[in-house]
Amino acid sequence: MLALDLKIPIIALSQLSRSVEQRTEKRPQLSDLRESGAIEQDADIVIFLSRNILDPKKDDDASKFDEYSLTQVTVAKNRNGQPGYTEMLYKGNIVTFFDEKS
Repeated sequence: MLALDLKIPIIALSQLSRSVEQRTEKRPQLSDLRESGAIEQDADIVIFLSRNILDPKKDDDASKFDEYSLTQVTVAKNRNGQPGYTEMLYKGNIVTFFDEKS
């Protein structure tokens, strides 16, 4: 209601529970959100950014921060559209996402 009243988007960040690490399928799900009941219910859109699930051998070593990292962007919930996913490239040293095709 606050977003509608003020006509602004509200972005909430959440950590994932550790249950993701215990599954063979590493893609996050709505149930992996901490305190997920309220977030799942109230959010219009839930988006997950996942690195290293596409290439699990790749680590997050700071010395490789200037390299591109393949990132999966998953729309897990979309109240006004379809859920789905796409892949993007992330460049850590400039904190920017790029379309994988460009």
